Amino acid sequence: MTYLPVDKYGLVDSKAVAKAITPRTILISVMYANNEVGTIEPIVEIGKIAKSKGVYFHTDAVQAAGHVPLNVDDLGVDLLSVSAHKLSGPKGVGALYVRDGTKITSFRHGGEQEHALRASTENVTGIVGLGKAAEIARGELAAEYKRVVRLRDRLIKGIFDRIDGVRLNGHPKLRLPNNINVSFDKVEGPALASHLDMAGVAVSTASACQAGHKGPSHVLMAMGYTKEEARNSIRFSLGRESTAGDIDYVMELLPAIIKKLRKASER
Repeated sequence: MTYLPVDKYGLVDSKAVAKAITPRTILISVMYANNEVGTIEPIVEIGKIAKSKGVYFHTDAVQAAGHVPLNVDDLGVDLLSVSAHKLSGPKGVGALYVRDGTKITSFRHGGEQEHALRASTENVTGIVGLGKAAEIARGELAAEYKRVVRLRDRLIKGIFDRIDGVRLNGHPKLRLPNNINVSFDKVEGPALASHLDMAGVAVSTASACQAGHKGPSHVLMAMGYTKEEARNSIRFSLGRESTAGDIDYVMELLPAIIKKLRKASER
């Protein structure tokens, strides 16, 4: 197994992918968009490389589904995974797209009724919920993308206009519409998250997968951040229920909280 580095924005270099392929390579797997900093990877470029080399290509599109277009032919992927809860669907169910002709081994023994790929009774309610959520998301995608981008950019501008010592993490343009990951100098992320939580604002210091992990974000560390810079970061996530009023409320609170925490750190 070969792991590739990312640049300061969290981007994988497609040329590095091509260089890493050997005669023994059978699969390339790259997440469509990073779950912490929102950077969107060059999936189309990597897809072309994989096809030219005869290597299967998988993308984890869990964070991207419902926020940006996902067309497996345009992307050039052989496998693509999504999760319902990111589409406002039920928790505990996901889907794996498998292109015709892709050879995969059985997930569990038995299950001839499922082409011997995955034995067990189907989660019908979960499947229906995922399908309906995807249908709604697709119908609203274009309008919702524009709306959420406006909210995201409004929050980013508000933060940079009113607070000094701020850094936007992830790519400035190639990013998800609903992700804002920022670092505040001399302010630890957990302390800031706690203060915002008490005011009714939910943020995170890493991905949900890292909940309980006390170390700095491995994503930011891979992007070249110091441990202190990584610890000073928080993530705002926007969605269908987010409004301009929510953004304004955050900006009413945030400058004073940052000032308070910085003053406390100087003691």
